[in-house]
Amino acid sequence: MHQRPHVFPVAIALALLGVGALLPTIADAQPPRTPLALEPAGSTGEAVWPAYEAWSRNADGSLTLLVGYYNRNDVSVDIPIGPDNHMGPGQDMGQPTHFLPGRNWGVFSVTVPAEDAERRVNWTLRINNQLAKVEFWANPPYFADPFLNVANGNVPPILKVGPGGDDLQGPPHGIAASYSTTVGEPLTLLISARDQPLTVEPEERAGRRGRPPLRVTWKKYRGPGQVTFEADGLDAGPELTHPFDELAGGERMTSVTFDAPGQYRLMATGNDVSGDGGGGDQCCWTTAHVDVTVNP
Repeated sequence: MHQRPHVFPVAIALALLGVGALLPTIADAQPPRTPLALEPAGSTGEAVWPAYEAWSRNADGSLTLLVGYYNRNDVSVDIPIGPDNHMGPGQDMGQPTHFLPGRNWGVFSVTVPAEDAERRVNWTLRINNQLAKVEFWANPPYFADPFLNVANGNVPPILKVGPGGDDLQGPPHGIAASYSTTVGEPLTLLISARDQPLTVEPEERAGRRGRPPLRVTWKKYRGPGQVTFEADGLDAGPELTHPFDELAGGERMTSVTFDAPGQYRLMATGNDVSGDGGGGDQCCWTTAHVDVTVNP
């Protein structure tokens, strides 16, 4: 596997930043402010930066572009699909509208057909009068295998949503399951996870003893209202993590409640000892998206 260099996400975004013109029709508007590469994040009023993780080539010749983001705010922010959150070509290519604080890895992927392998996809975000625009393409330094770390034999965990769901591994492709519920009525989500042992034990394993060998985290990805996850023995909140003591994993039940009607998308991410973002290796984690229609 060719691993790309470890690059601070702000530096990535700055290198590819496109800054728009002044906001129209407002005489005293200020232009979008570009933060310095090493500028500390603020509590609020900050930018959200798209982040290009990696690209890989599929068996049919198409490309998968893996994309995340860095929310410099200490709080979650929402940017609806539209002029302030759009991808090109096209407006909606599956990107999030709910942005959690900090660095979030590989939250969605874009598939580029083989005949358009040279196409560049851009993602533009504007919030708090700050604009970030990044282009993604088959840039050679960003090539990575999201399904195997050849250095230690690590592979992504396998997730399954629902009792009859398909095995999911690696970057998200499509919607794993769709459900409907009503405001205030708990919806039960069933997810299972399993993983394989490493073929080479990492030297730093001792420093990771406090990290479970396998875990699955539920988060909100899109939607107009607040989402609360609950499970036995775990603290309820806007996100929830199920730890597993063994790589064999198992099934976990999660209750989710919505406080407003609308269309929602939830995200479940399975991580192993490599941690968020694979410790910078772009492998190995698995992300699944789940759609929920919430009626009044």
